[in-house]
Parts: sequence; structure tokens; C-alpha cells
Amino acid sequence: MTKTREFLKKLKPSPITAILIGLIVYLWFRPPAFVDELSYAAPDVPALPGQRLGDLRGKVVLVNFWATWCPYCRHEMPAMQAFYQANKAKGFEIVAYSLDKTQTEVDEFMRKEGYSFPAPLATQEAMLGFGDVSRVPLSFIIDRDGMVRHKIAGQVHSGRLDDLITPLLLASASQPAKPASSR
Repeated sequence: MTKTREFLKKLKPSPITAILIGLIVYLWFRPPAFVDELSYAAPDVPALPGQRLGDLRGKVVLVNFWATWCPYCRHEMPAMQAFYQANKAKGFEIVAYSLDKTQTEVDEFMRKEGYSFPAPLATQEAMLGFGDVSRVPLSFIIDRDGMVRHKIAGQVHSGRLDDLITPLLLASASQPAKPASSR
């Protein structure tokens, strides 16, 4: 019994080790993301077959660049789906451009996971239109007037979606939205 206690004492982490482990776990499930406030016209790039991003004017659009092989991308998808379901009727849309190789693998992933928002393959035109996308996840929020309002470099989560998109959903086209910080 004494040997067992001595052995267990050796396994007990120091407070610094416990804090570091907690920080690693936190960053794994909610890594930092950098949000930039922007104001420029969204590029009119292909969105869905037969449709361009400009055709979605009048809606608030989350443009997301992601890939099935990206763990942070996969982790943000449930929050995106829940927000999409809750706000689609209010004029919210998602275009989730995938950096995967084939539309078949993207469609299979979306069906298997139960995601219902559109996920076309990212075209070179779309990637260049949003500033040469070189890492994922990367998201842009477009207001009802077709203006890019926010860029999120990193993972989105439900609180961030609510803070950045809800004010834009409440604003009508050509009416400025109140900044998220004033709420």
C-alpha cells in the first residue's frame, strides 16, 4: 500500500503542469481567432452552381473557407449549423467553400455529419476574391448591402457568431448595424 501511495505521488502533476495541460485543452477546443472590422464590397465570385455571391445581396452571409481534414474547421461546423438553422428564416446564409479535392468527398462529409448549408469547392476565383486564402478556417461576414464587415482568422463559435452576425440580421439593408460592442 505504501509503495502504491509513493508511486501515485510521483504521478501527481505540479500546479504549473496542470495549468499548462488545461491551457492546451482550452486552445484545442477554442483556439484564438482574430477578428478584423472591415468595410469593402464583397467580391462577386461563384457561390453555388448557377449563382454568384452577388445574388445573395439582401441576406447576411457567412463565407467560410474550410476543409474536411482541418480539425478546427470540423470543430466549428456544429456551431455554424445551429446558427444557420436558427437564423436562415431571418435572412442568413452560409457559403462554406471547401479546399478539399472533390465535391464528392465534401458532399459525403456534409451528409454524414448532417450539415445542411451549402458547401461548394473553393474556386481559384473565390480564393483570390477574398485575398488569396492560404489557411483555414477563415471566415468573412457580409452584410445585407453586400459589404464585407468582418474577417475571422481562426475558428468561429456560437458566441462569436451571435455577437458579429445578429446585429447585421437586425439591421435592414442600407441601415447601419450597431457595433457588437455597444450591445
